[in-house]
Amino acid sequence: MSPHTPFTEAPHGNRNDFRNLRAVTPFLTDYIGRVIIALSCLLLAKMANVGIPLVLKEIVDALDSSKHSIIALPIVLLLAYGVLRLASSLFNELRDSIFARVRYRAMRRLSTRLLDHLYTLALRFHLERKTGAISRDLDRGTRSVSTLLNYMTFSILPIIVEFALIAAILISNYDIKFTIIIFVTAFIYIGFTLAMSQWRMHFRHSMNKLDSQANTQAIDGLINYETVKYFGNESYEVDRYDNTLTDWENDAVKSQTSMSALNFGQGTIIAVGVTLIMIYAGQGVVDGVLTLGDLVLINAFLLQLFIPLGFLGIIYRQTIHSLADMDLMLKLLNQIPEIRDADNARPANITRGKVQFDNVGFNYNADREILNDVNFTIAPGNKVAVVGPSGAGKSTLVRLLFRFYDVSQGQILIDDQNISDVTQASLREQIGIVPQDTVLFNNSIYFNISYARPSASREEIFAAARTAHIHDFIESLPDAYDTLVGERGLKLSGGEKQRIAIARVVLKNPKILIFDEATSALDSKSEKAILTALKNVAMHHTTLVIAHRLSTIIDADQILVMENGRIIEQGAHQALLDKKGSYFNMWTLQQEEQKQETQ
Repeated sequence: MSPHTPFTEAPHGNRNDFRNLRAVTPFLTDYIGRVIIALSCLLLAKMANVGIPLVLKEIVDALDSSKHSIIALPIVLLLAYGVLRLASSLFNELRDSIFARVRYRAMRRLSTRLLDHLYTLALRFHLERKTGAISRDLDRGTRSVSTLLNYMTFSILPIIVEFALIAAILISNYDIKFTIIIFVTAFIYIGFTLAMSQWRMHFRHSMNKLDSQANTQAIDGLINYETVKYFGNESYEVDRYDNTLTDWENDAVKSQTSMSALNFGQGTIIAVGVTLIMIYAGQGVVDGVLTLGDLVLINAFLLQLFIPLGFLGIIYRQTIHSLADMDLMLKLLNQIPEIRDADNARPANITRGKVQFDNVGFNYNADREILNDVNFTIAPGNKVAVVGPSGAGKSTLVRLLFRFYDVSQGQILIDDQNISDVTQASLREQIGIVPQDTVLFNNSIYFNISYARPSASREEIFAAARTAHIHDFIESLPDAYDTLVGERGLKLSGGEKQRIAIARVVLKNPKILIFDEATSALDSKSEKAILTALKNVAMHHTTLVIAHRLSTIIDADQILVMENGRIIEQGAHQALLDKKGSYFNMWTLQQEEQKQETQ
């Protein structure tokens, strides 16, 4: 799979279940001793369970008055019967308790590994993949591992062990016809179950797909709650959601109906097999070949075999569903990160903060060129501003500098080090940004500021907030720094969110600062205060400013004017005005707009 290809659900036929099972096996190795002990308890529980009908046969034969007169109760046999039942329950519960740590540790490790892997995937992947679908795939994927372990340890293996033990006893002690009937019935049952369940699988796949689609639609609408309200599209969003759930409902009904047909077929096969066994066993008692205890024994064995076998269809279906869910999860886990550290990547050694774009070109797709032959240098401690119309490629410069994407041509250097040759973590550690659209975690204000440096002291966080001119506002809130900001910071205004973002970058104190229209949501008074603060913060830092309001960057050491992915003008503010080119036209237009606003 190409790293540029968006992740999509693979057809059932493309799965490799054995490979997938091998892939999750390492997650069980933390407690291999527990696995062995749990399997030992499983064997002991089944041996005790199979021993119960054997003792019951002896009890019935001992109490059979037609064979001999009863002198006394077979106390030893009765006690043995009770002990075996107790042992079966004890070892089953021990197996469950011992294996619980294995099962939940595997889920924990896998969930952590998946989340870690998602953070390694490039921005392109996260822009193309819908968050709701990822969330549902992760949830189903991790639960699928738990389900498989649960069924394997608590259902499939016990059935196999018990089947083998009972078959051995029947073959060694009774007519071969009993064993033949049991095995033929079991094989017909299993074959019918597999065929029907396989036929039913497409309903489940369709349900999963529609379930993810409905979940994505719901989350997408709720995330964009304000937009939905702006356009009055509440009913439209609910109808979209309901239409998808209608298709899901239809497939769910078909799935349930076909399952009923499967269950009836299974019941018919078992009924025929049990009836044949009981006819032969009853005739054996009449002929004197078998005792009444033998009849009870065979009947008890049948119950022990066919009662769990009756759940085999459910187990098989759930196992197949879990394998399908696991396949989606592992395909996600196997998604190759587009942006990776080079094999010999070293930590970035950034002491001065010189930034250089050397003949940089970039395109998201082959037919969509974003940047072409971009060349500029930001000297250590200098401030360079980038202006231009929307779509000119300004924000792409930021994404390339953070190495969210790799350049298509040329190179980006920081202190003469190609950013492709250093580790991503060390690169991003030295760059701080105040984005145009500040998104906050649904947590406290304190958490959101401290996110830049979780180890920072409270005083350092307060100092950063003061620099961003937001400390007094925070203190005025009822819960002060413990105030929750809401989903994506919706409880705060745009200006308040941006000032928190400024405080966050101040706390990080990186060598290189990026302001992506950092004051666009502020009023004039707040903007002036923040610009003064930003100027103080950026005084000893290399600074790149993406700007819309030209009045905020007149003090820049150099201004780059971009259009259609190219730098068409560059120079200081006054020098660009003297050229009377694109920058002059933008400046004149904004000055006229400002005059009209103040009139």
